[in-house]
Parts: sequence; C-alpha cells; structure tokens
Amino acid sequence: MAGFQWPWEYTFPPFFTLQPHEETRQQQLKVWSDLFLKYLKHTNQFTLGVNDQNLPLFCNESIKRRLSPELILLILEQLQGSGHAAPLDKRRQEWQVYWYTLEEYGNMVYDWIQETGQTNSVCTLYEIASGESTTQLDFHGVDESVLLKALRVLEEKGKCELIEMDGSHGVKFF
Repeated sequence: MAGFQWPWEYTFPPFFTLQPHEETRQQQLKVWSDLFLKYLKHTNQFTLGVNDQNLPLFCNESIKRRLSPELILLILEQLQGSGHAAPLDKRRQEWQVYWYTLEEYGNMVYDWIQETGQTNSVCTLYEIASGESTTQLDFHGVDESVLLKALRVLEEKGKCELIEMDGSHGVKFF
C-alpha cells in the first residue's frame, strides 16, 4: 500500500502464524496489535471484519501469507483488553477499533474544549469530529459512533451532557 510503512515483521512468514512459545507469542501479538492500530489510522478505518481476508493488513501477497480468522480474533481480543476495540456483534466477527482508547479520545476532546473556552456551550458531534477548528487535532476524523462512546465516558465523569435531537447528537461541556 502506497504511503504505509510496513514493519519488517510483515515480510517474515512466521509472523502470520501464531507462535507456540509463550514469550514469542506475546511479542507477536503486541507487534500485530500496534500494526492494526497504525494501519487503521493510516487508512482512516474504524471497523474490521474477521473475514476481510483480502485486506492488506491480513494478507501479504508478496510472501503468500495471510492471517487465519482465529489469529485475527486473538489480536482483536488483545486490542479489546487494552481498550482499543469492541465487538459489534455477538459472534465477534465485526469489530470497532479505536486508534486511541475511549478515555484518551474523551480527554483530548475535553482538553480542546477547555483550551478554546467552549465550556458551558453546546457542540455537535460533526463540529468536534470534522469541524474546521479541529483539523490539526488527533481526534479529527474520528468516526462519530466512536466519538459518541468517548463522550459517554466523559458524561459518566460529569464533564459533559449528551443531548439527542431528531436523531442527531449534541453535547454540552461543563
């Protein structure tokens, strides 16, 4: 893929097979987890399907290797454990992946709100995720469903209140 820098492990055939040695397997899962996050951020994706077998992330054609659905699921479960993913269905085949944890997203948004003097004002999710004033911030371009989950974390801490009007959401920050 043009512009994406694959790690050296991506060209190493054993990297695509779950390693039996515990220490090696943990390192392998860590590298895969980091790669998932970097790749998805680079491609601006927030969802993954375990069976998306033709995705370059899962398949390196140059060495004729691909991740098994079982290994993909294991990597996604590791990301879930670190707060970077959540299944979207009961069968755990479709996943939402967060480049940052929901708490990190919430903190970034709240810091921006405070820095720009927008406490006690109402913003739309679109303004936060895609507005002109956030283009240089790490949360710019975040999927609105991910942003909504992050804002719910802030709401639980008493830092904001989510408002729903006609099927769309706004948020008031305190």
